[in-house]
Amino acid sequence: MNQEQGNILQVTDLRVMVETPRGMQSLVHGIDFELRPGRVLGLVGESGSGKTMTCLSIMQLHDRKTMCVEGGIRLNGRELNGLRAEEMRRIRGKEMGFIMQNPMNAFSPVFSIGNQFVETIRAHTAFSKKQSLELAASALQDVNLPDPFMLMRKYPFELSGGMLQRAMIALAMCLRPSLIIADEPTTALDTANQLQVLCLLERIRTEYGTAILLISHDLGVIAEMADEVAVMQRGEIVEKADVYELFDHPKHPYTKQLMEARPTLQMNERIEELVMS
Repeated sequence: MNQEQGNILQVTDLRVMVETPRGMQSLVHGIDFELRPGRVLGLVGESGSGKTMTCLSIMQLHDRKTMCVEGGIRLNGRELNGLRAEEMRRIRGKEMGFIMQNPMNAFSPVFSIGNQFVETIRAHTAFSKKQSLELAASALQDVNLPDPFMLMRKYPFELSGGMLQRAMIALAMCLRPSLIIADEPTTALDTANQLQVLCLLERIRTEYGTAILLISHDLGVIAEMADEVAVMQRGEIVEKADVYELFDHPKHPYTKQLMEARPTLQMNERIEELVMS
């Protein structure tokens, strides 16, 4: 079995361009990376470096009227780039999960949590409403949310930020996708909830072999979670390496700047503080 056959995700020469009054402008310039089962790739870089645009392109959530995506995006051997919108809707949620930075954006404010779980599950399976509710309850229990059937009767605004983030992870994982894209999943959370989210992601990849593309500006989170790290600057991957190699021996000047700018209190130190408290 060659390397490409063993990959959950294979991104090859990905280019993203947007239409402007002055013509097409390039946002992402020919990037390549891959993800194998149970592995975490950290994607880091300053705001505007192209991280989120890369992920939106992988999920085919870009504006197709004003943006052009070129290159290869293969999920479990299937090419995603250029698939029709209805085909991508069948893939998103079932084969590919997405954890957003702001959990309020993941849920409609006018429907209960349970209603939104059931709608997602039934869109991808032949489950009845009762079976869908049972699966949703099991997923919520898996992320340590108590009394899931009562919780499913609530609306998003009735949950705290940490609870809503865990509910979003449960929604992303309930159908056991082979790939999870996590875009700044801990940014809006306090330290205790950050730890819970990281522990959940670690358990997901360990127990289910899920591949995770983790986007974060927090190098402490990346150091704690990632197996490999890709550093983006101005739409390009300027360095990619094993997490230990990249943190101990960064080669590109931009990577060195990121390392020098990071806060001295790293995620593993914060975790130790929580454990000791």
